[in-house]
Amino acid sequence: MNTLKYKNLECLIIFVIIPISFVFNYSPWVKLAVGVLGFVYVIYVITAVEKLPFKIAKRIHWMPFVKSVCIKFIIIAAITTAFVWDANKDLLFNVLVNKPKLWVFIVFVYSVFSVYPQELLYRTFYFKRYPNLVENKVLYVVLNAFLFALAHLFFKNMLVLVLTFLGGIVFALTYQNTKSTLLVTIEHAIYGCWLFTVGMGDMLGFPS
Repeated sequence: MNTLKYKNLECLIIFVIIPISFVFNYSPWVKLAVGVLGFVYVIYVITAVEKLPFKIAKRIHWMPFVKSVCIKFIIIAAITTAFVWDANKDLLFNVLVNKPKLWVFIVFVYSVFSVYPQELLYRTFYFKRYPNLVENKVLYVVLNAFLFALAHLFFKNMLVLVLTFLGGIVFALTYQNTKSTLLVTIEHAIYGCWLFTVGMGDMLGFPS
């Protein structure tokens, strides 16, 4: 099997077959094993095959990133606050106010053990491993967002799929512009933690 065919098959298994398989009802231990083995494989490819170093780049353009995130955050905060107020205003900042310890715990666990691995896989691995998956640059980003949303299919929640698709476009563009796993992880964590904070935890599968 040549390299191109191998990568296409690899992409199909990692980003399509495995996420779809998690929708079906079978042992959670098997799902955990598949997920862990898959992630170990990704780490191996990143380090041993693609030879990407696990270190923070020396030259990171912080100011353009901070300005961009602030603008996007203000828009997201306004829209989601209005959405929660309209849907169920009792949920607005409910966990932050009434369960601050849970809020701190979830924010930490989500940022470190969920956001970073997702960005390592869906941005760092994807953009390094499949630069020629599709020729059209726009379609390449949209495909990344679609695959990112597909990873959340097991939630069986349309709102989750819509938000992760939109978020996937934002994160893909950020990574494309910055080439920084650190920056896209920070951005992802900020928006994700905000959705939990503002009161959308129950809607998006967060423990609350």
